[in-house]
Amino acid sequence: MDYKVSIKNVSKAFEIMTKKRNRLMSLFTGGGSKNVKPYFALKDISFDVEAGDAVGILGLNGSGKSTLTDLLAGVTQPTTGTIEVDGVPSLIAIGAGLEQDLTGVENIRYKCLMHGLSPEKIDSIFDEIVEYSELGDFIHQPLRMYSSGMRSKLGFSIAIHTGTDILIIDEALSVGDKTFSDKSAESIKEFTGQGKTVFFVSHAPGALKKMCNKGIWLHFGEMRAAGDINEVSAQYEAFIEGYNQLSKEEQLEYRDKMSESQFGEPGDVSKTREKMSMRTMVTSFLFFMFTILVIVYHTWVVI
Repeated sequence: MDYKVSIKNVSKAFEIMTKKRNRLMSLFTGGGSKNVKPYFALKDISFDVEAGDAVGILGLNGSGKSTLTDLLAGVTQPTTGTIEVDGVPSLIAIGAGLEQDLTGVENIRYKCLMHGLSPEKIDSIFDEIVEYSELGDFIHQPLRMYSSGMRSKLGFSIAIHTGTDILIIDEALSVGDKTFSDKSAESIKEFTGQGKTVFFVSHAPGALKKMCNKGIWLHFGEMRAAGDINEVSAQYEAFIEGYNQLSKEEQLEYRDKMSESQFGEPGDVSKTREKMSMRTMVTSFLFFMFTILVIVYHTWVVI
C-alpha cells in the first residue's frame, strides 16, 4: 500500500546541559558527554497515513504534538527513526512562516514564492487568497497589527491556494471565529477529497471528529492510541474525565512525574543525538579559528 506519510520508530531528543560549561564543549563534541541529559519529546513513534486521510492529533500540553508537526513539516529532523513524506507539506501555526514587518499583501507574495510559485501564478490566485481570508483593509497592514485569529486566517488562506499536498494545522484555526472555522472545515473536506492529507492539532475532540477520520493520541512523548478518530477520541476523553477529577496539586504532581519520565540517563544522548547540523559545524570551525588567531596574536604580536 502506498502511504502519503510513513513514520517508523521516530524519537526526538533534545540535549539538556547539567553544567553551563558543557554548552561550550558541545560546540566541538556535538554533545554526548556524561553531563548531558536527553529529553525525549517523542519516543519511538510509528504510524502510516494514506492519501485522503485527515488525522487529528490529541494530547495534553507538553505531550509532543508541536514537535511531531515540526517533524512532519521538515522544520526539524528526528533523532532516530525515519520519516517518509510523499508530497509538499505546509505547516499552519499562528504566524508560522509569516513575517511580522510585512503587510498581508506582501506576506501572500512572500509565502507563495517560498512554495515555488511563479509571479504569474501568484497573480492568478492573489485575489482568491485575499477574498478567502476575510481580512478586508487589514490585508494592507503589517502582520504585527494582526490578532491571532487574523494571522491564522491569512496562513490558512495562503496554504490551501498554493498546491500543497499535506496540510499541517497546529491549533491555528482554534483562535478564529466560527464562520471562518466552518468555512475552513468545508475546505479541508474538499482538500482530502482530492486525495490530499491533513494533520490537525487540537484540544477539542469534538472539533476533530467533525473534520478527521483518523486520530493519534500523544501522551508525554509516547503514542497512547492511533486509529479511527471516534475510538481514539473516546479513549482520550475518558482519560481527560479522570484527569479533571484530580485536584490542581494532583494534576501538577502527575504532570511533573510524566515529564520526568521523558528524561534519559546522562550519557544516553551519545546513542540517540542527531548529527551536528551544518550551522553548528560552521560555528565550531569559526570559534576554533578565532581561538587560534587569539593564540597567534598573543604569541607573536604581544610578546
